[in-house]
Amino acid sequence: MTPQLMQAIKLLQLSSLDLAAYVETELEKNPLLERASDDEPPPAGAETQAESSGSESDEAPEPPDWNGQELESSRSSMEEGLGTELENVFPDDGGEKSPPPEAPPPAYSEWSGSGSHGGDDSAYNLEAFVSEETTLAGHLAEQMALAISDPARRMIGKYLIDMVDEAGYLGGDFDSVAEKLGAPRAEVEAVLAILQTLDPPGVCARSLSECLAIQLKDRNRYDPAMRALVEHLDLLAKRDFAALRRLCGVGDEDLVEMMAEIRNLNPKPGLAFGSTLVQPIVPDVFVRPAPDGTWQVELNSDTLPKVLINQRYYAQVSKTTHKDTDKTYLADCLQTATWLVRALDQRAKTILKVSSEIVRQQDAFFANGVQHLRPLNLKTVADAISMHESTVSRVTANKYMATTRGIFELKYFFTSSIASADGGEAHSAEAVRHRIRQLIDAETCADVLSDDTIVEKLRGAGIDIARRTVAKYREAMRIPSSVQRRRDKQAASG
Repeated sequence: MTPQLMQAIKLLQLSSLDLAAYVETELEKNPLLERASDDEPPPAGAETQAESSGSESDEAPEPPDWNGQELESSRSSMEEGLGTELENVFPDDGGEKSPPPEAPPPAYSEWSGSGSHGGDDSAYNLEAFVSEETTLAGHLAEQMALAISDPARRMIGKYLIDMVDEAGYLGGDFDSVAEKLGAPRAEVEAVLAILQTLDPPGVCARSLSECLAIQLKDRNRYDPAMRALVEHLDLLAKRDFAALRRLCGVGDEDLVEMMAEIRNLNPKPGLAFGSTLVQPIVPDVFVRPAPDGTWQVELNSDTLPKVLINQRYYAQVSKTTHKDTDKTYLADCLQTATWLVRALDQRAKTILKVSSEIVRQQDAFFANGVQHLRPLNLKTVADAISMHESTVSRVTANKYMATTRGIFELKYFFTSSIASADGGEAHSAEAVRHRIRQLIDAETCADVLSDDTIVEKLRGAGIDIARRTVAKYREAMRIPSSVQRRRDKQAASG
């Protein structure tokens, strides 16, 4: 693989922030590149497309014409240097191309110092070896990926994590969150209960009392007396010890020990991650409802770096250049600039094409909420838009879509599927988990459902699923077995 081809692949999977940093570096070191002014027309890939839920996604616009003798000659020199035609490096579709070897998405700092044509060991950036400071949101997201396997619940959890402030507290109205995501309030509260078990203890609390209670539960010290103390922190602030002794039912010595325990807790657990400025997520794609009932998909023009090739400056300098080294340097700059302009345009069109197909496939989610996510994989999207799965995988990495239900990473729209018992349309795995959870939530003490009974009820609803799959989903949702649930219900009722 040539350096240009490797960087074209990396360019596709860069986030908008890393892309802006890379383009900024290219602007600094390439004299033929210049930033486009605001009145310049946007790239072809940034044109708005209206996505219909029942029609195929529109073909991406054709690449811009490469006019001018300088650009034509640079195209020939680029193809000669690459050993292949430009279409092989920047394919519009690429469905029949063999996929390049998979590699994890690199950080910008890993290859920013190597330049466009590769580099040597001396070009390494020492900052690339410095460990990244962990943010509270990132720390919670890593734990959530292990604690929650349900895609719908992960969406809810991601939305809640974004609402957590730097002190670790969760603000906002749960009713509005549930309405926006199209999920029951009980479902949102269930996800919150899982988030409150994450590290650091006390995170995602909605009040100081709840924060302290979570930490005491983590230490197994949340007994009735301590609960009464935590629920009456106003009396503790007033130092009304007589009222606290009466409410807690303890003596002076016990009350002093309880207050000492409270003082050892952390009222702001999120501050343990420092005061690092949290960079807000910038969406790459906007999805808005169209007047005709479909969805309008367009790229965020603010995330599209706008660069141009200064052909006038190139023509002036090339006339006065006589040294071979200067001519080689100028040709390299023109080749790099030409490659970058075309790569940025192709990247924009590819992102729009993939995003439009995702919106078409997941139309029910945008209309009705997380319970209506359809089973979707990379191959389905790739086949629909005649691209390779590896290309779709790179496009969905580090890209975000702003919708009426919030901002979501593109990869969250891909879920596994469960076959239909009657041969009809497959069911999303998260929808099946939601159905299992509903059945268990509705059971009574006298009628606790076994896994076999749940299988029968699901098959009656047209969902073909094995008993071991029900058990796996139930355990992933941290729901105990039917025996344990019966004991818990009998203990609660007794």
